Amino acid sequence: MPANTDTEVGIRELRTQLSDLVMEVAVEGHVVYVTNRGKRVAALVPLAVAKAGLDATPSPPTA
Repeated sequence: MPANTDTEVGIRELRTQLSDLVMEVAVEGHVVYVTNRGKRVAALVPLAVAKAGLDATPSPPTA
């Protein structure tokens, strides 16, 4: 992914831009950070990135 392709969007703006942002993430592979009062609180990432992250996360122990 090229540098400076990450986007930040406020949580209120997210509601009106979600479709466009999801397409940006899916097609362009960009990361979109969701902010609340200027602080990053979540991210939209391409599915392959999310799956890779989940596969690398150890499973919690079972009781």
